[in-house]
Amino acid sequence: MKLIFSYVRRHLAMFLTAVFFLSIETFAELLQPAFMARIVDDGVANKSISQILFYGAIMLGIASLGAVGAVMRNLYASRTSQLISKELRGDLYRKVQTLSFENIDRLSPASIITRITNDVTQIQNFVNGIMRIMMKVPIICVGSVALIIIQTPKQFPIMAAILIIAAILILGNMKLGYPRFGILQKQLDRLNDVSREFLSSIRVVKAFRAETEEEKKFTAAASAFASAGISATRVLAVFSPLINLTVNLGIVLLLWISQAQDASQIGRLMASVNYMTQVLFALGMVSNILNNAVRAAASSSRVQEILDEEPAQKFPARPVAFEARGEISFQDVTFTYFGSARPALEHITFTARAGETIGIIGPTGSGKTSLVNLVPRFYDATKGCVCMDGHDVTQIDPNVLRQSIAVVPQKALLFSGTIADNLRWGNPNAAEEEILEASRIACADSFISQFPEGYHTNLGQGGVNLSGGQKQRLSIARALLRRPNILILDDCTSALDASTEASVLRGLREHASHITVLLISQRISTVMRADHILCLENGNLKGFGSHEELMRSCAPYQAIYASQIGGDIHGNEPSFSN
Repeated sequence: MKLIFSYVRRHLAMFLTAVFFLSIETFAELLQPAFMARIVDDGVANKSISQILFYGAIMLGIASLGAVGAVMRNLYASRTSQLISKELRGDLYRKVQTLSFENIDRLSPASIITRITNDVTQIQNFVNGIMRIMMKVPIICVGSVALIIIQTPKQFPIMAAILIIAAILILGNMKLGYPRFGILQKQLDRLNDVSREFLSSIRVVKAFRAETEEEKKFTAAASAFASAGISATRVLAVFSPLINLTVNLGIVLLLWISQAQDASQIGRLMASVNYMTQVLFALGMVSNILNNAVRAAASSSRVQEILDEEPAQKFPARPVAFEARGEISFQDVTFTYFGSARPALEHITFTARAGETIGIIGPTGSGKTSLVNLVPRFYDATKGCVCMDGHDVTQIDPNVLRQSIAVVPQKALLFSGTIADNLRWGNPNAAEEEILEASRIACADSFISQFPEGYHTNLGQGGVNLSGGQKQRLSIARALLRRPNILILDDCTSALDASTEASVLRGLREHASHITVLLISQRISTVMRADHILCLENGNLKGFGSHEELMRSCAPYQAIYASQIGGDIHGNEPSFSN
């Protein structure tokens, strides 16, 4: 709850304004039964029309004042809660951006999404409820009990007993409800995770006709979420009626004790019953708001977990002076993913000089992507040192480091907007001539020019109106626009035919000869002309050298060559020349 009230303090003026108008509304409600008693006891009993009209006019004025207070309270409460949720989501979003991939993997993207959306909504509803209900409840309870005692002093023992029993029930409700609502939010994480996985893999699911299996997974997650919800709401289902029963019994006792009361004071009895009804309503609101408070407390702790998360990567307080040239050096590097039983990379040592092209090949799961992810510090090496131009990458300002690197991932990621907008992710200030040049190098200009609107063609989410090869070529052009010193191509030509791939690589040789290229591929024909080839197997470096050298000394590389190309494995191949 400390988190919630820290955000409330940021908007304390608006919060207190909402509470002020809430107080006006509440006092108006409390005064109505008292004046109704006057109408009955003074006006009706004495058959005085003037007193009835007089007190009626006062009640109308009080009701109007209460209505104004309610309207203003709603306006300020809604604005305050919306601003708090907006700031909380913004702070969460900015915090997530500072976290490393290791933090994201551990927290899980589905859980982070749930916390930014559903958990913040729970907090927003609670803050709104504080200004609309929570502050109203004690005023109504205390005011109603005080007015009952003033008008009918004999009812004090009944009121004290009712409040004590209700307090015990409310505390029991909180104690039993808190852990259950925490479990409910975790089950919502799981449900979101399953839904996200299905939607991101829907093509594969339909291709393999695996809808039934996915439906079973979703049903299991939905059932677990429903069970958690039933368990949480069962507490409310038990305690709320008990609170209502307690107050209603109090009303019955009040009427029983007041049966011998003077008929001239029947108005006071009506007012007391009315106040008891208000107490019942207030305690019902207490039960509801405390259930919201329990959910908000559970959500607050989950949000606080992200805000308190320490980035797994530590950034240098005084970064080294750095001017990128493009040399990369791995010195006995070992890397293990969080929670993994075995290293993804073990004792990797090699050097790529500035301007060289390093081909990286190996079977699936050999650690190729893990290796290149260490260069821009998406992850940090568990042991050993990754250096750029002689400096440990952990001692370089990450913004400066990543400014000198462009990455084209395995899966081409495009965004809603025009083709030009997507390309300018590489360089927001890129001129039209630069966009055209990068597109020609990546062989993307040929298909872009066929669209009626050319570079102003709008793309759907993820570039759904493009083929896989077209998306890959746009991703390469976007990376080239960055004018990097190091270009990481993570199997990003897999959807290209051999002729187009050759044209793209030829364009890189001719126009990007100053760039150090880390070229991952499953195809030996893609990497065999590189200056050096790095062959990985099970996270271990099996060979590093030219194609000819590996053909003489690296058995895994020879096996890949034989399986993909066959023939004379000792034939000479042209070298990759920058």
